[in-house]
Amino acid sequence: MDASIEGVRVAGTPTGPVPVVLLTTAAESEFLPIFIGFDEAASIARGLDAEDVDRPLTHDLTLDIVEELGGRVERVVVSDVDDGTYLADLHLATPREGVVVDARPSDSLALAARTNAPIEIAEHVFEAGGRDPDEFDDLDDIREVMEV
Repeated sequence: MDASIEGVRVAGTPTGPVPVVLLTTAAESEFLPIFIGFDEAASIARGLDAEDVDRPLTHDLTLDIVEELGGRVERVVVSDVDDGTYLADLHLATPREGVVVDARPSDSLALAARTNAPIEIAEHVFEAGGRDPDEFDDLDDIREVMEV
C-alpha cells in the first residue's frame, strides 16, 4: 500500500510523552501509528521541513554516505510487525545492484523524508495496526513540543 507521513506528534503515556509518526494511505481512512524516539521524531520533522543544519546529523550523514557511494534511496517498506515492533526494509539503488537493508521504520522514514522516496506499508501490517485518525487529534505536533 502506498503511504505518506501525515505528521509526527507526541502522545502522553503513563510513562511520559512518546513521539508517534502517523502514516496514512490514500485508500484508507485510518492512520498507522508507529511510536518512536524523540531524536528520530525530530529528524523526521527536519526532513519533512527540508531544514538544513550546520553539521550533518545521523540521518543526514547516512544519506550523504549513500549518495557519495553512488547510491540512492529507492523506497521504504514497513514490512512486518513482530510482537508490537514494526519492521522496515530500506531499498537502495547502488551502482552494482539494488539492495535491501533491514532498518528501523523511524530511521527509514527519516531518510524517506529527506529524499521524497516512496513509502509503502504491507497490507497485513496496516490491517493489524490501523487506527482512527480522531484518536490523534489532540496530540501536539513534535515541532511545538521541541520548541518549548
